[in-house]
Amino acid sequence: MTILITGGSGFIGQGLVKFLLEKSIPVKVVDLNPFPNPDIETIVGDLRDNEVVKKAVHKVEGIIHLAALTSVLESIKNPFDVYRTNLETTSLLLEAGRRQEIQNFILASTNAVVGNKLNTKINENSSLNPLTPYGGTKAASEMLLSAYASSYGMITSSIRMTNIYGTGMQHKDSFIPRLMKAVINKSGVEIFGDGEQLRDYLYLTDTVYAFYLALKENISGPLTTGYGESISVNALYDLVCETTGTQIPVKRVEAKSGEMRAVEVDISRARSFGFKPLVSIREGLAKTWQDLSSSVL
Repeated sequence: MTILITGGSGFIGQGLVKFLLEKSIPVKVVDLNPFPNPDIETIVGDLRDNEVVKKAVHKVEGIIHLAALTSVLESIKNPFDVYRTNLETTSLLLEAGRRQEIQNFILASTNAVVGNKLNTKINENSSLNPLTPYGGTKAASEMLLSAYASSYGMITSSIRMTNIYGTGMQHKDSFIPRLMKAVINKSGVEIFGDGEQLRDYLYLTDTVYAFYLALKENISGPLTTGYGESISVNALYDLVCETTGTQIPVKRVEAKSGEMRAVEVDISRARSFGFKPLVSIREGLAKTWQDLSSSVL
């Protein structure tokens, strides 16, 4: 059973390719960038091009769709680009998969589809109320998966992720690598608002295991993932300072529109399929810092 991984040359994609190969599951990659290992079959191209999509889905039995524009705040600046990249490509892939009778379609989604849920944990039954074009495109993509599952018998699942971190983040600009790069560059970081926003951080290897479970167990519908414990941005900042042995200069700036105040997730459904996060935030930050600093310093 060959699995197509869109966005397979990216941070999560490379981790997923490695994991599936270790499970003896053949993979194929489509990405804007070549895969680092030339032995992996890769289609280099833009998934907004239907011809690229046709080449990508040829002779595969399942699709894990990671390719996306993922910056929540950037999506506010460029909503149409996010629509084309996130929603249009999902539609093209689903239709190509339907025509080829592909069995499994797994989407990298986000808990941002639900918007703010203060004083309550997010789960699969939480109502959809995205705050940004990014969250909106992911919510719409989830609806397309549901429609194709109901109409054509596909097994579709949406893995709703929290904040993912881990080794291989050298080119990422999310908050954890931004903090660590500030240490390396002897610079500082900005923290939006009061820094008491709550976030759930899940390590890369735990993340890719969730995708593997969705494939292995033929999971249908949304699946809420995360570590299951949230910490504030301020607490994360303190932990990174502790991990790196550096007091990182910080500037407090105005909070951004579209930012969720709290991300606290209930991962009971994922646990029922055998999902069990293994890497704590302290251990994960230590591994990430060791990897990032050794590759740059």
